[in-house]
Amino acid sequence: MTDQHAAAARVAAVYNAASDRYTAPSLSFWNRYGAATVRRMGLQSGARVLDLCCGAGASALAAARVVGPSGQVLAIDLSPRLLELAARRAAHDGLANIEFRCADATAAGLPSESFDAIVCVFGVFFAADMPDFVAEMWRLLAPEGALAITSWGPHLFEPGNGLFWQEVARLRPDLDHAFNPWDDLVTADALGSLIRSAGIKDVVVTAKRGTQRLATSDDFWQIVLGTGYRATVDALTPEQVDAVRDAVLGELRRRNVRAVTTNVIYSQARRAT
Repeated sequence: MTDQHAAAARVAAVYNAASDRYTAPSLSFWNRYGAATVRRMGLQSGARVLDLCCGAGASALAAARVVGPSGQVLAIDLSPRLLELAARRAAHDGLANIEFRCADATAAGLPSESFDAIVCVFGVFFAADMPDFVAEMWRLLAPEGALAITSWGPHLFEPGNGLFWQEVARLRPDLDHAFNPWDDLVTADALGSLIRSAGIKDVVVTAKRGTQRLATSDDFWQIVLGTGYRATVDALTPEQVDAVRDAVLGELRRRNVRAVTTNVIYSQARRAT
């Protein structure tokens, strides 16, 4: 199995499991930042949009609303369960201009220059070869088309993040930060350098501060189960899961934590004619 195939298989398994929490109120950041990425692109009615690593459809649904019935959105993800959730959401909203496809976004086999806009929100860091993935997105983009890649910023989900890894390291040192690829692109410089390494010269990168409010400190565990942390949780024994959860949530309650950090890095590039 190649590095990319292994990475794809792991991501599919993790997010299939995490899909059961995606619509929890404490995970509303998926929808918020997916919609914000689309809004910043200035899409036009009738545009052809490709959403790679679309998840439960946060950015795909937002794009479909903007491009309207004359436009088309192709949304690709590795997780069948997330795609099922996205399709149900699209049907509920009456959006018939989206096609959901289960495939590896890094090698979807699509024709060159076939999309007016390409979106990748919180997905680029899962590729085994990130520059190659960005270059593939650029290949698929039509002249005058827009590319938007969004990544997490620094201090993601703090203070819960640090507490989580502290407890994991105490019980299972072998799992400490064993699956957290999102930490590879937490600055504007890092994301900009990645995009330029794929041969894209004119890119605008913007860092934005963000927070996710929690109804109670316990909501942080919903975030753990509905994101990439699920890979680590599912590798623990039930007793270890209980110990990590109780220690983390106990400390968050003691501190009266009612929000976690969700800083975001947005990037945009437009292909010349």
